[in-house]
Amino acid sequence: MTGTTTEYLTVDGGTLAYEVAGSGPLIVLAHGMGISRAAFRAVLPPLVAAGYRVAALDLRGCGESSVEWPAWSRTAIAGDLLALIRHLGGPAVIVGHSVAGGAATIAAALEPSLVTGVVELAPFTRKQSIRLGDLRVRRFRRGMLRLLGAGMFGSVRLWRSYLEVAYPGVRPDDWAERVARIETTLREPGRMKAMQAMGRSAPTDAGAHLGRVRCPVLVVMGTEDPDWADPHAEGSAIVAALPDGLGSLAMIEGAGHYPHDQYPEQVVALTLAFLGSDAARA
Repeated sequence: MTGTTTEYLTVDGGTLAYEVAGSGPLIVLAHGMGISRAAFRAVLPPLVAAGYRVAALDLRGCGESSVEWPAWSRTAIAGDLLALIRHLGGPAVIVGHSVAGGAATIAAALEPSLVTGVVELAPFTRKQSIRLGDLRVRRFRRGMLRLLGAGMFGSVRLWRSYLEVAYPGVRPDDWAERVARIETTLREPGRMKAMQAMGRSAPTDAGAHLGRVRCPVLVVMGTEDPDWADPHAEGSAIVAALPDGLGSLAMIEGAGHYPHDQYPEQVVALTLAFLGSDAARA
């Protein structure tokens, strides 16, 4: 992703691939399901340039990490994040996207000495429910149908169709090549099954840990995220479930479910401001 060599860490159940660059306080980047650490390729270099040691992880079953794992829950992914932080020499701030946002919450609650801050990007961190009125929101209806279809049928075509909705407006310059690589990876033996298993994992375990987090948390949501009818309400609910004073919410206008890939400059600016805040340094 940055020209650095892929490194591997063997943990219980499999092997994790990651890359690390820079020097300074440690930041761990963790992507969402169905993609890889390449989703952070525009975020990693400016964080390194700002004076941080940044590690980007391929989640279990994704990217260059191994495929066969005994569990796919956020709790299991949290264990991977903590193992990497221990291996690299923590503590660290975790930047977690989607499923990894919930995993970062669990990691922070379980090992407060290893996690000093969390940035959750479009995170699934609470039990989800759909109200009848939500289906009137076209963006949400289109996203959910394609996402559920991809998970239910193991369809690469439907996953690509979901990504078209999840990236409204601005897209990376190499969008076509990026999507082609994602499709190729998902057609590798076991990759789609890994995504399906991860997708079936409910975020209730992350929600149960929200009140136990002891470090500051920044939640970043896109106003056009198709995974929620009201992304601002979801982000606000996560902040409200954290202990008083620890959480804050930032919205990125026009972003879908991948704000760090659509608007990396804004995500980096928000992250650096968070890292430099009194709360994050405490």
